[in-house]
Amino acid sequence: MTLTGLTRRHFMAASLAAPTALSACTPLDRFAEIDRLARHAVTDGAAPGVVVAIGHDGAIVHRTVCGNRALLPVRESMTWETRFDMASLTKPTITALAIMQLVEQGALVLDERVAHYLPAFAANGKDAITLRLLLTHYSGLPPDLPLDDPWTGKAEAIRRAMVSPLINPPGAKFVYSDINFVVLGLLVERMSNLSLDLYARKAILTPMGLNESTFLPTETENIAPTQFDEQGRMLRGVVHDPTARRMGGLAGHAGLFSDAHDMSLYAQSLLDRRAGRPSNFPLRQDTLITMTTPQQPPGKTDLRGLGWDIATHYSSPRGDLFPKGSFGHTGFTGTSLWLDPASDSYVLILTNRVHPAGGHSVVKLRHDIATAAARALGITTHA
Repeated sequence: MTLTGLTRRHFMAASLAAPTALSACTPLDRFAEIDRLARHAVTDGAAPGVVVAIGHDGAIVHRTVCGNRALLPVRESMTWETRFDMASLTKPTITALAIMQLVEQGALVLDERVAHYLPAFAANGKDAITLRLLLTHYSGLPPDLPLDDPWTGKAEAIRRAMVSPLINPPGAKFVYSDINFVVLGLLVERMSNLSLDLYARKAILTPMGLNESTFLPTETENIAPTQFDEQGRMLRGVVHDPTARRMGGLAGHAGLFSDAHDMSLYAQSLLDRRAGRPSNFPLRQDTLITMTTPQQPPGKTDLRGLGWDIATHYSSPRGDLFPKGSFGHTGFTGTSLWLDPASDSYVLILTNRVHPAGGHSVVKLRHDIATAAARALGITTHA
């Protein structure tokens, strides 16, 4: 379905008027290439289904909904309302935003040592790590907590994060690490005296009107399943990330479930706040600009905002044409969001590419859809 000629004030109504099923991915006008790419991803087996939202100038200008949200135990058609395990999109959209809210309030300081707030974190040479280094993935921590023994529970995850050794000196090298956001999620909880899900509901989701977004969902019927767990049970409404799952489904690095409607509202609200337009995005404009511009240590070429990716080897969702001033993030389950303030645009791609048994890469699909979207929007130069 394509929506054109919508003004910013029509954005909410346009989002709510979404179709319930468009499994054919019928090619339409200038966005036909996006539909073709999504349809090919389904027929080629890269993902069971695909949902795409292209936002521009305050409106959703194109939607694609095709394929299936479930193949097993029974086949179910993909819908616009399908909720997805957002995986690592939890990091920038919830946890980093929560940290920056606490920075605005004076409860946290970006360049303060993490050990100032969590003394146990200083173990094994980590005393010099600051919040900024966690947020930009320049902390020196390894990519994940060890999973080679059958530990379980949030308390054990926190203990392991506190005593984790370094693999690089703090600030030396960009290494994407879930441990960074496990610690940041803990900081949100410690400084707010709320669990991360309650904080997110109170300070982010409810103020923004994101009613279909949640941690620990209780209604799972319209959630896209991911894959079989270690006991052979299909994960549906249970976080896919193994570390977050061992933590009970509530973690700073993964655990958010959301849909295309809510994520489109989030993206547009962010772009509006960043541009100084009326918005319910729960940060000041200057804080958001800081968050979405390069904040990595001086001289480093892997460009990271505070929670957001700008220019690293993870930046395939930028495509060939969106400029380096754009930013975004991906999720392992097959989700991605890329935003370009210069053109007031975003590209949201939601898949459950890991369903039913591990899935395939959607890196090229993200790149190609972003390139096609930028071209359709008239963006022809990668600055």
